[in-house]
Amino acid sequence: MTTPKLETKYVFTITARIGDVITAGETGTGVRRIIPIVGGEVQGAINGKVLPFGADFQTIRPSELIDLEAKYAFETDDGATVYVENKGIRFGPVDLLQKLKRGEPVDPALIYFRTVPRFETGHEKYRWLMQHIFVASAARHADRVVIDVHQVM
Repeated sequence: MTTPKLETKYVFTITARIGDVITAGETGTGVRRIIPIVGGEVQGAINGKVLPFGADFQTIRPSELIDLEAKYAFETDDGATVYVENKGIRFGPVDLLQKLKRGEPVDPALIYFRTVPRFETGHEKYRWLMQHIFVASAARHADRVVIDVHQVM
């Protein structure tokens, strides 16, 4: 017997609008930043809106490797609430990461930004979100993060 082939399938895009960065300073493991999530949208196999609460909690390591952990929720067009916990990393050339921090545009292809979103909901129609693993490729812009979510088959 062989193990199943690992494949992914695109399912939806989350565009999370973000607020001003809050910095807690150097914590001993890196610089802690908190970035409020203030709204947005979900489009694809699921459509809806990102709810205006939650945040991305980041630790910027001395090498500029950024550990990310975002917690927020979205509401589907048919009224289901879906909680999202999205962990990942962002890494790239230091000068480009500095540009992103200043809110300047950077070609997303030059930055490695990958995450593993997990979803929770009590709505029966969307329980499949809790029964699969998802991976995502993301891009940071000055006012938003765009996350293409793929289901691992």
